[in-house]
Amino acid sequence: MYREPEYLPWDGRRVPITFVGGYLGAGKTTVINELLLATDRPIAVLVNDVGAINVDAALIRRRHGDTIELSNGCICCSSIDEAGQAFDRIRERAVPPDHVIVELSGVAEPQRMMPWAQSAGFVLDGLVVVVAADQLAAGALPAWIAAHLAAQVRAADLLLLTKTDVVGDAGARGAHDRLAELAPDTPVLNGSLGVVEPGTLGRFLSLGGRRPGGVTALPESTLFDAHRVQSVAAPRGLTVAELRGWIERLPREVDGVIVRVKGIVLTVDEGLVLVQVVGRRCEVTPVLQSEVQSESDLVVVTLTD
Repeated sequence: MYREPEYLPWDGRRVPITFVGGYLGAGKTTVINELLLATDRPIAVLVNDVGAINVDAALIRRRHGDTIELSNGCICCSSIDEAGQAFDRIRERAVPPDHVIVELSGVAEPQRMMPWAQSAGFVLDGLVVVVAADQLAAGALPAWIAAHLAAQVRAADLLLLTKTDVVGDAGARGAHDRLAELAPDTPVLNGSLGVVEPGTLGRFLSLGGRRPGGVTALPESTLFDAHRVQSVAAPRGLTVAELRGWIERLPREVDGVIVRVKGIVLTVDEGLVLVQVVGRRCEVTPVLQSEVQSESDLVVVTLTD
């Protein structure tokens, strides 16, 4: 039986955890592999089978037990069957990773694993569900599997639609329509072969939250980026409840569909709070003493046409 540690590791600092779910064959492993190959930040990855991630051999520093250590500082653990032990192994590291990615199995129910993100030393960043366009077509999957896939989609903070090249333009439009029916308020990113543009997931999962600039730092847009980064100042003198209300109205103030918001706001009742919006999920939490920095404008990332 797992028991919560009585101490807070890393001087109270919390490491964000992102869960990556999706049915079998949707492309979860491909997405995670892309992150491992592209990132320059130390990430801990918990997966069902470490052999399923075909990491570039040039990146592998050493293998020991059920763990692969990469030269860029990332680590991969092969099993999350004993979740408590897996998180304990990460907590034992003297220096925390910048982020933890948990790849859920294709038949996993995300709600069963997500509470682990609230254990000592960690904080939930979001749930990304990878969905293959061909699996959304009517009759493509047995009814019980289709229902399971629909439940995964509804639970997501962010959706990544893959395999659109397999179904053609009409099939892709149908897949988008189906996702809009299942989760009308959840942002959808496009990926053709299951591969996403470098930095795309990093933008929305706040990978590298310890970059210069602190917990609110996000990558800059590039010429070929389909996303716009805007800076919005929150009104001063608000309570946390008033701030939440203002955030709900924020989409009227910016261009595009909001997929990510981050910033530190000074409130009149709870002091400095960290605002984090991922898709449809909004969190306003006190800033830990170990993470204290000056208040900032909100960094708002929107999906452009």
